[in-house]
Amino acid sequence: MAQQKTPPPKLVFKAKTGDVTYDHAAHAKREKNECKVCHPKPFAQDAKAPIGFKPPHKKWEDAKASCGTCHRAGGSAFETKGNCTNSKCHVRAAAKK
Repeated sequence: MAQQKTPPPKLVFKAKTGDVTYDHAAHAKREKNECKVCHPKPFAQDAKAPIGFKPPHKKWEDAKASCGTCHRAGGSAFETKGNCTNSKCHVRAAAKK
């Protein structure tokens, strides 16, 4: 019998430009919990697998690959252009005092 996995509600991907917190629960809800929309393509069902969305993001968007599958001009979600550090994707941790 196959083991049912519970997906993590959020994933954090480390990035030089600020970590990206991926809200898995919100994405799954938007897709009505149809895991096959994203798994196994464009994403492996493994939180430690690389996501393949390194800068420049435009090449991934043009290829409709990785996050660029949806996050591109004309895609089903907001385009990455102009959404880097405004709390949409990359967020730098607050400096400690």
